[in-house]
Amino acid sequence: MKGSMFQLLLGLALCTNLMACTSTEKNQAKVISSPDQKELSGYKKAYFASGCFWCVEAVFESVEGVEEAISGYAGGHTKNPTYQSIGTGTTGHAETVEVYYNPEVVSFETLVKVFFGSHDPTTLNSQGPDHGTQYRSIAFYQTEEERETVERYIGELEAGEEYKEGEIVTEIKELEKFYKAEEYHQNYEKRHPENPYVQGVSIPRLNKFKRKFPELLKQEAMLDY
Repeated sequence: MKGSMFQLLLGLALCTNLMACTSTEKNQAKVISSPDQKELSGYKKAYFASGCFWCVEAVFESVEGVEEAISGYAGGHTKNPTYQSIGTGTTGHAETVEVYYNPEVVSFETLVKVFFGSHDPTTLNSQGPDHGTQYRSIAFYQTEEERETVERYIGELEAGEEYKEGEIVTEIKELEKFYKAEEYHQNYEKRHPENPYVQGVSIPRLNKFKRKFPELLKQEAMLDY
């Protein structure tokens, strides 16, 4: 009986690990090199944190007018954070994406709409199966205009019906420093479609967003869901 119970608990633990936004050294070794870096100097940048950056990166890269989304860390108080260090909950950083966009095609306000429309902003320090301060919801701003845009949009959401049952806990935080994440995290969803977390969490989250906002999608993204 004790042996059967041990096997059951071990199985549950392994299942939970597979369905969390984690990456092992074995996963890292699969990525030998990255595609050539795009020329991004002509684009504006915006920053958002809303759970596992594998998911968030894929969501923003499906939006028309977004040229690139880079996974990284922001919102903390230590220098040069790593994936391992932010996981301890002691650095203050959240998994964040740096979004390069063409303001003539997509506005910052629309990116805020994408941000709130692709995650649950009422869950504190968690998103889906991922829990910890590194997965908290943050809308970063670089100018007062951006801060006002976020505040105004939250006010509109709070005045509506969607969040009557839960308080929006998203932080509105001035961006101080963005640190690019390790190379093996970049484009993770595209590079590892066979990963259990990608199949069970990332892709369903992306497809849910696509169904909700088909008018915001790139043409090629519309063919995927």
